[in-house]
Amino acid sequence: MQRILLFFALLCAGCTPEREKSVYVVDCNGGGDFTSVQACFDALPSKPEGWRTVRIMPGTYREKVTLDVYKDKVKIVGEGGRDSVRIVWNDFSGKVVDGYEMTTYDCWTFSVQADDVWIEGLTVENDAGRVGQAVALETRGDRILLSGCALVGDQDTFFTKGYVSRVHVVDSRIEGTTDFIFGPSIVLFDDCSIHCKSDSYITAASTTERNKYGYVFRNCRVTAADSVTKLYLGRPWKSTARTVWLACELPAAIRPEGWHNWRDPARERTSFYAEWRCTGPGADRSGRVAWSHELSDDEAADYVPERIFAKKTGSEQFRYDWTGAFDFTEPID
Repeated sequence: MQRILLFFALLCAGCTPEREKSVYVVDCNGGGDFTSVQACFDALPSKPEGWRTVRIMPGTYREKVTLDVYKDKVKIVGEGGRDSVRIVWNDFSGKVVDGYEMTTYDCWTFSVQADDVWIEGLTVENDAGRVGQAVALETRGDRILLSGCALVGDQDTFFTKGYVSRVHVVDSRIEGTTDFIFGPSIVLFDDCSIHCKSDSYITAASTTERNKYGYVFRNCRVTAADSVTKLYLGRPWKSTARTVWLACELPAAIRPEGWHNWRDPARERTSFYAEWRCTGPGADRSGRVAWSHELSDDEAADYVPERIFAKKTGSEQFRYDWTGAFDFTEPID
């Protein structure tokens, strides 16, 4: 909880909260202000001065949902937690809708395009099945927190799409088959469960060359279906991909080599893949590819939220800049 409060100091830096916050209730059974999530999001004020809260009552919401770029400063809460509230859709790359063929970039179930968004206690699912790329959640905005959520899909479950996005994922479950966590954003995964449903690659980061941090997994647990025996921790979607696993539990299904170069040896020189004090039968580094890294304790100490999420300022690459004025010791209503 302390990490969550610290992260949200960054979210609201420079913001003054309203004393009275607006609350919107979504209930598919008709007991709220809206019966669909999208109708509620459409009704949110654009670029508000203070935060708004969306409470989603238990149920399955079968709809494709967008929180657009103007609807920032919103906390979205699933009442009863992720097992009670599900947002589900089934688009996939190659699916034709009204004469238009979808791609990886528009086949999401839930697209978070706004900045300053807190999502808690939801399941977001793409149930198209094993038909290729089928995104459950995509994030484009900056300063996004997912807490106690579940992201369910097969290939390409979680698309961290924003090139200047910072995302913190806490105590959440993410499951899929191939490259099911992918994209260019800076993302910290804390205390998460990562479940692999087929022999394949867990991550496919495309970190930009200007970012020191890409994907960072801390104290996470990787699990695998009984049939899974050949997993890679990651492969570079872009040549400057960066992915680090810190004190994570890794299953026997992890390949001894650990990492893959996406059939491009040149990417071995420019990507950065590392581990530190991981445990479990898949954590043995004796067979790892020579171009991956084992961090020292001093190096691992740099992988903390205040460094990972700090702003860039001038020639100083990263600066501690979590000066938020919002008091998160009191809950947002």
